Amino acid sequence: MITDMNTIVGTHDILMITLDTLRYDAAVLEEKNCPNLCGSGSWEKRHTPGSFTYAAHHAFFGGFLPTPATTDKSSHVRLFHSSRTGMKTDPRTWLFDTPDIVSGLAAEGYKTVCIGGVIFFSKKVPLARVLPGYFQHSYWRMNFGVTNPRSTEHQVNHALGLLDDTPLDQRLFLFMNVSAIHGPSHHYVEGARRDSVDTQRAALRYVDGELGRLFQRLRERGKPVFCLVFSDHGEAFGEDGYHGHRLAHETVWDVPYREFIL
Repeated sequence: MITDMNTIVGTHDILMITLDTLRYDAAVLEEKNCPNLCGSGSWEKRHTPGSFTYAAHHAFFGGFLPTPATTDKSSHVRLFHSSRTGMKTDPRTWLFDTPDIVSGLAAEGYKTVCIGGVIFFSKKVPLARVLPGYFQHSYWRMNFGVTNPRSTEHQVNHALGLLDDTPLDQRLFLFMNVSAIHGPSHHYVEGARRDSVDTQRAALRYVDGELGRLFQRLRERGKPVFCLVFSDHGEAFGEDGYHGHRLAHETVWDVPYREFIL
């Protein structure tokens, strides 16, 4: 089923979550253990537009979300597209007449909020202020970052507080960059000394449990919420001699993607 974003924007709150560094294979292996993220469906295999956080999120905020991992792109309908480009767009694509989807949604009356995770959202240096700068309101704390094993708990707690302070008649675009799966993830597996697919799986189980609290609070607001959940890039753990990300390998380019309505 193809989403008609013109029926979403203006009528739904919008939640976008990036599961930083999550590999597609790790996500699929944990589907049965992630009732909040996968209770209503399975992960779709997609290709990311960027091989590391900074590049990928610029693309996402420009409307370039991960695309289906297939050679047949004819049936793919973009959710967002810049208007007046001269390019042919599908009638179901929402067109924005601003530099990015965040300011485009703000122009439609949305309150735009960013809860950062990895260092590119930390605002500690000018470079780390660029991605949060897309939003009207942005937040980062040390305990949201990659070194805190309870980072998602702290991020969700902060989001719940913000929801309590947001009137029900205020449309909301909430973005969260979940840092827990980004290395180091080995602290989620007792005795593990290095990151792996297994430690990513354990981190994802933890993340799913915490996101369940956020989803429940959003449901309690009584407004429909359109959710986009996906990874910004994967991570190589020695495949074909590659390690890490910011490189061209299927372990990095293949990412899990889901969209659903609460």
